[in-house]
Amino acid sequence: MAQITPDPTQSGQSAPAPEPEQAPPTGAGEPIIAEEQFEAELPSLSSDPNAPLEPMESFEAPATVAPTPEQPPAPVAAPQTNDPNVIPAQPLPGEAVLAEPLPPLAGFDVNPPAEVAGGPDPRTVEIRYTTVVEGLDELELADQFESLSALEEGDGEAANATMVAARAREDEQLAVRLMRSLGYYDATAVSTVEQNPSNSGNLKVTLTATPGERYKLGSVDIRTNHTIPANLVRDELPLKVGDPIEANRVQGAEANVALKLPQQGYPFVEVGQRDILLDERDFTGAYTLPVDTGPRSSFGTISTEGEQAFDLDHLQVFPRFKPGQLYDARLVDDMREALIATGLFSTVSVEPQRTGVPGPDTTEQVNLLVRQNAGPARTLAAEAGYGTGQGLRVEGTWTHRNLFPPEGALITNVIAGTQEQGAGVTFRRSNAGRRDRTFQAAASANRSNYDAFEAFTGTLSARWSYDSTPIWQKRWTYYYGAELIGTNEDVYDFDLNDRVRRTYGIAALPLFLGYDSSDDLLNPTRGFRVKLNLSPEASVQGSARPYVRSMLEVTGYYPISDSLVIAGRARAGWIAGISRDDLAPSRRYYAGGGGSVRGFGFQELGPRTVEPNPDFDPEDEDSEPTVFRPVGGRSINEFALEARYRFGNFGIVPFIDAGQVYDSTLPKGSDLRFGAGIGGRFYTNFGPMRVDVATPINRREGESLIALYISIGQAF
Repeated sequence: MAQITPDPTQSGQSAPAPEPEQAPPTGAGEPIIAEEQFEAELPSLSSDPNAPLEPMESFEAPATVAPTPEQPPAPVAAPQTNDPNVIPAQPLPGEAVLAEPLPPLAGFDVNPPAEVAGGPDPRTVEIRYTTVVEGLDELELADQFESLSALEEGDGEAANATMVAARAREDEQLAVRLMRSLGYYDATAVSTVEQNPSNSGNLKVTLTATPGERYKLGSVDIRTNHTIPANLVRDELPLKVGDPIEANRVQGAEANVALKLPQQGYPFVEVGQRDILLDERDFTGAYTLPVDTGPRSSFGTISTEGEQAFDLDHLQVFPRFKPGQLYDARLVDDMREALIATGLFSTVSVEPQRTGVPGPDTTEQVNLLVRQNAGPARTLAAEAGYGTGQGLRVEGTWTHRNLFPPEGALITNVIAGTQEQGAGVTFRRSNAGRRDRTFQAAASANRSNYDAFEAFTGTLSARWSYDSTPIWQKRWTYYYGAELIGTNEDVYDFDLNDRVRRTYGIAALPLFLGYDSSDDLLNPTRGFRVKLNLSPEASVQGSARPYVRSMLEVTGYYPISDSLVIAGRARAGWIAGISRDDLAPSRRYYAGGGGSVRGFGFQELGPRTVEPNPDFDPEDEDSEPTVFRPVGGRSINEFALEARYRFGNFGIVPFIDAGQVYDSTLPKGSDLRFGAGIGGRFYTNFGPMRVDVATPINRREGESLIALYISIGQAF
């Protein structure tokens, strides 16, 4: 492009004298590459426009050989010239180093230098700040704001003021959302950040919340179809004109509709999206809610799918409703909980499905689909306990809960203890013929060796029962059954003043009736329980002697506070129709121990005999020539009172117990013995672990000084 410059002669100025010409430098007029060489280096192109393109390799320059680390590249020589005006190029300092190849990555040290690694953390907090919130205390939102606040989450520390300001802006939005949730839809929140004190580097954040006027419901409009009874949806929506437009209140009212309508024949109800139109003139809102109730329904059929634990026929045992009955979601929940209580499912659900089949009273029949996913049927379990006079007792059980479907369980158990050993096998059929009814048959063989007696006992029994479980606690429980017992025991013969062994055959018809209003099976905190046991029996030892064993027990639980419960128990038992000495020692009543009167050893209370000590050692100063051994009685009374104080998963329980065993048919109130102590509790998800330590009050000769009891569950 030509550049045009103004002519100085045309401006009236004289032109400067021309400079003398200088000879061009050597080579200035010579081409860098000769024309013939340039044309030869150009690639040949096809004259055919439709010919394919040449490969890229033909355009690539010839590869150069990279210098090896052992042989660095030679420096480029400066062009030689004889011109005195041209200064030869000199190598720059460090040019040889720059020309060297880079070191391999494998040898690169990724650890920072020691002075950096041990130096200050660049993330160290540089400023601190305090937060002041105004205007939320009056709305009772301060605690909720604090739990969600970005400023509070920062714990008063930040890297810089920009971070503090960003947190403050986030909390402004939080404050506005919280106020709007209470109906203050014109609410505003403003934050200020200032140094506190001045020029200290520390900041003070002040967030001021202004709620404005509170909006209330000006109208409530429900758009739904016809229901029976009429206005069912409106009656179950607890919102009225004048109520504040609070988020929790509105959402709770809508949830109540979704909960209550399935309990009254509408399992397929769908609550739509609400609409609230705010009027800023009078601070009201027009509330509109669409509700699709679906058809009014009644119970119809039951079907099942999935990996089955038992078949459809056995499923018919669980419902507490009849076909044609108005649908009630509570009865469906009851059925699902009963299925869970069997312990045979990993997952199980009960879902209503529309059928389109007409039912009674203009309803549509519903099919209940039971989705089964059978779980493990085998269980290994163990329990252990210790009691003074009873020693250590460990019991292990193996259970197959569905070996004989449906719900036919086989249970084997082994007892290993210092004073009790045994084994047994039990067949149990749950929900036998009707819901919650259990049949079981058992056989066992045991050896017991206590101070009161030593016995080898074999038992055959059968029982029908209606029991409580930790998952399904019932108000009324009962059982009835039959037992055949053969036992060989040592017994003190008062005529011979010596112990002899006798064999007894016993037939019994045990009966039980219980009422339970407590709130928990293993750890009750309120309510009461009543238990009555009756067992008509006949003892054959030479001749048959009929008699009746009876026991009545009442326990109560009263909460003083959330952490303190007062618990009490009273128990009375009696045996009528037979003398004490004609009873097998294992069928008599005894008192003392962890489940009886604490402070005394197992079966330690009541009438005793003085007998020679078989382990007497004359050379041992602590050895006594005689021992006291309980003989049991025909009646008993026991009382207990304890204060259960709980803190977290632990608890302390001071207690006092009382009781006595009598030879008479009915219990008396005389000669009561008392024990007192303190216990510790560790609460788990399957019940409390219990450790009690007690001592007898006015201890007598031969009684334990300290008694220790370890078990699972409360004492009563």
